[in-house]
Amino acid sequence: MEQSRYRESLRVPVSWWIIAAALVITLFGIVAVPVGTMAGLVVGGLAAVLLLALFLRYGGARVEVDDARLHAGRAEIDRRYLGTVEALTGDAARHAFGRDCDPQAFLVLRSYIRGAVRVQITDPADPAPYWVIATRHPDRLAAALSGHSVGRS
Repeated sequence: MEQSRYRESLRVPVSWWIIAAALVITLFGIVAVPVGTMAGLVVGGLAAVLLLALFLRYGGARVEVDDARLHAGRAEIDRRYLGTVEALTGDAARHAFGRDCDPQAFLVLRSYIRGAVRVQITDPADPAPYWVIATRHPDRLAAALSGHSVGRS
């Protein structure tokens, strides 16, 4: 079995869960006061289940690099098709997902993550010229893709 060189889960931040809980409680109150507790529980419960599913799905993206492949979200590619790797932070990361983005690029975007890595794709059969992958640790992911080791901070 191949050993992972890098692994990260792009989970939603705690602040989103707190806001979601406040929203569910507010919805419960808005419905329960005029209509009744049972209706408030139904509406609040449905909202809670919907938000839970949404957060787990959206925040369930994984980024993993092993000796053979790069996995990003639901996509994967053999490492032999990876070209240059660039760690992006600040404005460079923001622009890579926005104004400087090629429409054919493959993106794993998470709005709550500030860093990214751009990986050139060398597979002539792949329409994506590069992948841009959101990551909390751009330097570590770039090092894993480049075959270097970077200490954890």
